Amino acid sequence: MSIQNKPLQRRGFLRGALATAVLLPLGGALASCAGGGNDSGASSAPGGEIDPTKNPFGLAATGKLDAVIFKGGYGIDYVEFAGAIVKKNFPELEVSINPSTDIAQELQPRFAGGTPPDLIDNSGAKSIGFSTILDQLEDLQSVIDSNNLEGTKIADTLFDGVLAPGTFNGKLAAINYVLTIYSWWYSASLFKENGWTVPTTWDEAYELGLKAKEKGKFLFVWGKEAATYYQTMAIESAIKEGGDEVRLALENLKPECWSLPAVQSVFTALEKIVKAGMFKPGGAGTVFTAAQASWSNGQEALLYPSGSWIENEMKDQTKAGFEMTGAPVPVVSSSPKIAQTGVRSAGGEPFIVPSKGVNVAAGKELLRTMLSKEAATNFAKEKLAPTVVKGTVPADGFGSTALVSQTDMLEKAGKDIFTWNFVDTYGMNGDMLVPWNSFLDGKLDVAGLTKALQSITDKVAADDSVKKIEVK
Repeated sequence: MSIQNKPLQRRGFLRGALATAVLLPLGGALASCAGGGNDSGASSAPGGEIDPTKNPFGLAATGKLDAVIFKGGYGIDYVEFAGAIVKKNFPELEVSINPSTDIAQELQPRFAGGTPPDLIDNSGAKSIGFSTILDQLEDLQSVIDSNNLEGTKIADTLFDGVLAPGTFNGKLAAINYVLTIYSWWYSASLFKENGWTVPTTWDEAYELGLKAKEKGKFLFVWGKEAATYYQTMAIESAIKEGGDEVRLALENLKPECWSLPAVQSVFTALEKIVKAGMFKPGGAGTVFTAAQASWSNGQEALLYPSGSWIENEMKDQTKAGFEMTGAPVPVVSSSPKIAQTGVRSAGGEPFIVPSKGVNVAAGKELLRTMLSKEAATNFAKEKLAPTVVKGTVPADGFGSTALVSQTDMLEKAGKDIFTWNFVDTYGMNGDMLVPWNSFLDGKLDVAGLTKALQSITDKVAADDSVKKIEVK
């Protein structure tokens, strides 16, 4: 949920750059107030004979596999690809892989009723907050300790650090499948044509917005379901500006965390751009994919903040010769705590296996298959994005400038790579969409945006029924 048209010699750095990224702590240590969940692996499906190589979880030859996968920028065909392999290895197993665009609404009743699917991609704007289901999830260490289909221990095939975001109080509750780079995106060909330079500060962004208006274009565009993409961009910029003080305050839901100077400086810079009419109007009433198409196909706006899924998501709605390119988001001052070239990089698409699934072994087997080289390579090739599995992307990035660009950004970022998880951890994105749509529409000022976001955060912080996850 990165693209840069760089020379071929850049492409050889891919593996090393990605490894450098994930060697760093992606979000800090997590300590949960919740106890460990049920990891019995119990299943009402008849058990099969355990074979460390072919059947490590004792999956029965017959039965059903029920998976629900978020249908976003990556679609669900990559899971169907792995599902076909499972079906080949267990021909009598009934494999059902279903899409969902609203994981929380569809699956929370199933969790409450004790009938969750065997495998879930808990992703999207409306995912289930991990704090609400942590005790109901399997510890997936058994998957990591198993061999992949090629006979290699999965733990030995993953980039370092990628399991940290899904680990709570020592329990591996989720395995994030995709390595995502967050940045803002632009058409390199359009910038070259006009002699524009990608901004590195918010002042430069404003100046670029003035140049865009001269050409009858906008600086930004947004759609109603993705208004919080600008929150993601703002948080990243604020963390660069203010460092760990900002990141930890937000992660731990501290009082007045949205009023920190670094956060306010970014909000103020964005407000100046909004008031200058540099956002294409009407985003609060526009479907996000249509808004994105006005950027990638219509070239009505110059910049768009997103994760590295954007190229695949818009591949059928991108103008020929667009040269989609990613760049790190800007900073406010000339002396940020983290260099402007720093980036947010994190595992995305968190896969979970509910303990009360009818066929827990089937859920784990499908996940094991996805983490095998054949399935991970297929994902990288088809989605133009790397998974957490090493050695599945060739030096030329399958001809994709997306993968080459990610390499370039990670290389330049060096050790300045970070992430955060609090919005997803507590399932706050849906509520936060409301004030962000109003802010980008010019109907809410910085004070109003700050008050609304703090209210949402404080409500979660004060709710004793919500299990808090302390980030150290």
